[in-house]
Amino acid sequence: MSRPSVVLLDEPSMGLSPLLVDQVFEAITTLRTKGLTVLLVEQNAGLALSIADDACVMETGRIVLSGTGNELQTDPRVRALYLGYT
Repeated sequence: MSRPSVVLLDEPSMGLSPLLVDQVFEAITTLRTKGLTVLLVEQNAGLALSIADDACVMETGRIVLSGTGNELQTDPRVRALYLGYT
């Protein structure tokens, strides 16, 4: 497809060096600024939430939390369970 309106990404940072992860997320941000919708599945929760407009937390295939990226990034449950903060 030459002009997609949606891009689906599944774990784009898996196995990459930190430098390459930064480059991948810069590319994702660029896609978003060009008007593409990006559906991202990512275990690097902090990085994913930092660029997300909307986000969901799934456990065993079920959505247990949802909100904006910023809301989830500051949610005490997400911070404790997924971001390593107490």
